Amino acid sequence: MRHIYRCPLRWSDMDAYGHVNNAVFLRYLEEARIDFMSRRDAESKDGSVVARHEIDYRRQLVHRPTPVDIELWVTHIRAASFTVAYEVKDADTVYVQASTVIVPFDFENQVPRRITPQEREFLKKYTDDTDETGDGGEAVAA
Repeated sequence: MRHIYRCPLRWSDMDAYGHVNNAVFLRYLEEARIDFMSRRDAESKDGSVVARHEIDYRRQLVHRPTPVDIELWVTHIRAASFTVAYEVKDADTVYVQASTVIVPFDFENQVPRRITPQEREFLKKYTDDTDETGDGGEAVAA
């Protein structure tokens, strides 16, 4: 299953050439990730931090009044990190493909932490048949 976030385009997102600035896509990914993560246990006091981003720009996106879709899914779940993949797209055009490695974090003690069983179950619902393992299954590393 994939999470879909409808992301509005803002006039301020454009660069001098009338295209969405490349750095703005990180904010789009963040908005989609926050929307996705807000679906898990709202009472959790622990959070997460970004460890790595990877972005491939496929097409230029120009400002327009209609939102763009950001599809997000989980490609890897490890003991103390997970990876989400994204496509920023319309029905017929993919503008950006990206991935983010996310590390669960204990902000009170300022240390990374392991993924809880509840978080793992939540993340497993969003693994996709087209994940990077090539077999449609959950990629797990110790």
